[in-house]
Order: sequence, then C-alpha cells, then structure tokens
Amino acid sequence: MPVYAATFSDLDDLSRLFSGYLEFYQVPRPLAEVRAFLEQRLDRADSTLLIARGVDGAPLGFTQLYPFLSSLALAPAWLLSDLYVVPTARRQGVGEDLMNAARAHAVAAGACGIQLETAKTNLAGQALYERLGYVRDEVFYTYWLSLA
Repeated sequence: MPVYAATFSDLDDLSRLFSGYLEFYQVPRPLAEVRAFLEQRLDRADSTLLIARGVDGAPLGFTQLYPFLSSLALAPAWLLSDLYVVPTARRQGVGEDLMNAARAHAVAAGACGIQLETAKTNLAGQALYERLGYVRDEVFYTYWLSLA
C-alpha cells in the first residue's frame, strides 16, 4: 500500500486521521485546531508526516517524525511521535508499512536511530514495534513537566 510524505493537498485527510489519533489517546481537540497544528508542521517543515492510502486512495493511517540530535550517540536521530491506523484498516499491515517508511526515511537522512514511546496499554502497538526490532528501554524513565 502506498506510503508517502504528506503535502498540503493531504491536509484534510491528515486532520481527520490525527483527530482519530487524539481520540484514541482520549485527548480530543476541535478539528480546526488539529488542522492548524498540522498546517503549521507542513509550513515550517519541522516534522515529517507520512500518510498511507488504500488502493482506492482512502486515507488509512499516518505517522509523524521529528528530528533531534542524540547526545549519547553524537548523531542525528528521529522521534516517532505519532502513529495511527484507522480501526477498519488495523491488522492489515498498514502500521507496519508506515513504520517501515519511517525507518527508510530515517536511514536516508543518516540517522542513528528512531525513538518512540507508547501507552502501557497499547499492547498491539508494542507487539508491532518489537516485531520490527524496536527494543524497550529498561534503563531510562520518561518524565514530563506540564507547562500548561
């Protein structure tokens, strides 16, 4: 199934996919806010958004990556911040295709690795990541400071 870098022409479909992603994590936002956020990402080119479409062109999922520098590796890396597949397309290889496209993007950019995090309850996602060679970190904890 086709996975490619999203452009402004994908914005409406991406917005609906991203809204589904936020609902999955129980933090829904108005569609207009989602669209503005994604439009800003595309305009600033500060992230890479990949979109998967079915053979009929229907949007099936997306992933978003942000570049960063790994201080411990002294090299560029990517943060896979978001991954979402519409419920009707799950367990059909869409997530794997998106993950493989993210990997190819990172390799082409000369990255030393891809970092991601997921909810402890997202067992399907964890199984996919581990099947694709991602290793759960047993050394570091993730912390968050809310500035809202």
